[in-house]
Amino acid sequence: MNRVVHPIEQESYRRLRARLDTSHFPPLTRAVVERVVHSAADLEYATDLVMDEGELERAHAALHAGAPVVVDVEMVGAGITRRETVCRLRDAVAGPGLTRSAHAIRLAHEQVGPGALWVIGNAPTALEELLTLDADPALVIGLPVGFVGAVESKAALRESGLPAVSNVSEKGGSAVAAAALNALLYHPVPHSEETS
Repeated sequence: MNRVVHPIEQESYRRLRARLDTSHFPPLTRAVVERVVHSAADLEYATDLVMDEGELERAHAALHAGAPVVVDVEMVGAGITRRETVCRLRDAVAGPGLTRSAHAIRLAHEQVGPGALWVIGNAPTALEELLTLDADPALVIGLPVGFVGAVESKAALRESGLPAVSNVSEKGGSAVAAAALNALLYHPVPHSEETS
């Protein structure tokens, strides 16, 4: 199931690599960094992103074994190609001390259970809610954007010890969160994973 890469994308990556040396990154980290940088045309993500190669390897295996993918908003889901996603925002209701985004995460957790990949690119409150649940995720891509709560929620994710992709700054958003997940989707599966 090889993905056909358009010539414009090939040229874009050639130019990206001419401006940014990513050769020192391990394979999956490199894939995530390059796809996020490419999605935002922002070279600063190369030093802003935080992830662990071993966690990415386990998440990659889980993703290709069919683990569910949960997104906080439909915009993130729209950016994820080749995989159905779960988004419960339409079913969610805000309440006292609970945003709609946080309620959507609760609903999704009830639906998918442990072992999912969670992709949060919009709402810091969605990420904060996920951290209160016993979600046992394969990976949390926590890249919410904004000046209120985004930096703090991403710091809390890193402190939680959960397998994660995050970044240090206020930057983030649906496109970069989807790009991080797509990097794992597009990365080739080792033959040992295919046959096991």
